[in-house]
Amino acid sequence: MIFKKDNLRLGLFLGLIGPIIGLVVIYFVSFSSLTFKEYLDYFMHDNKVITHVGTLSLLANAVLFAIYVHFDKSETFKGIFIITLLYGVGILILKLFNN
Repeated sequence: MIFKKDNLRLGLFLGLIGPIIGLVVIYFVSFSSLTFKEYLDYFMHDNKVITHVGTLSLLANAVLFAIYVHFDKSETFKGIFIITLLYGVGILILKLFNN
């Protein structure tokens, strides 16, 4: 089972795909009237949407992080945490350039 592995690379991988999956889920739940390309454009150019969608997307990593902390898989949750920080910085930079 995937939750039994304790590996930094696994954590980095999960940290990368978690927010992407979150972004896709948010699209289907809230923005399905737009094409996916329009949705991404809207996300990239509207500060309010960047904040909301970005935060909700990172929530996927928070869930993964909590699961691996619970199972005491420190290497895996370190990887998830590192990538979550990088995504967070990326979202902040994106917001700064949209003013």
